[in-house]
Amino acid sequence: MSRAGGPRASVPRLGALAVLVHDENALLVRRRNPPDAGLWGYPGGHVELGEPVAEAAMRELHEETGVTGQAGASLPHLERIERDAEGLVLSHFLLIPVLCRFAGGVPEAQDDVSDARWVAVADVFDHVVPMSADVDTVLRQALAGPA
Repeated sequence: MSRAGGPRASVPRLGALAVLVHDENALLVRRRNPPDAGLWGYPGGHVELGEPVAEAAMRELHEETGVTGQAGASLPHLERIERDAEGLVLSHFLLIPVLCRFAGGVPEAQDDVSDARWVAVADVFDHVVPMSADVDTVLRQALAGPA
């Protein structure tokens, strides 16, 4: 617990993001829960012990949207550290974006997201919806292909 009585992180958490671009659209979800509640980003979540990152990305993609995909290469990782006003760490995530190829399905919000939809690539770059940090950066990397 932090000094203020709220929860804080005790260890960093590993997360996987499913980055799916199809027909000039990116599949995004609106987060229901913190961190980033109400913001749009890629489907994703925690990697379970013993679960490969690519499998976690595919599992989260399906759990959150009902869409299926095939995992490809990983993109450069993202690190998110959230601190309270006193500087104590509230959350610490290492996120691995995984390029995915669309296999099928129609996006429908499930699990811990309040909306799921295809967003035009141009709209992502124009920030038409409120997004989590680096959604556009990850999309640029995805469009450029793995390094």
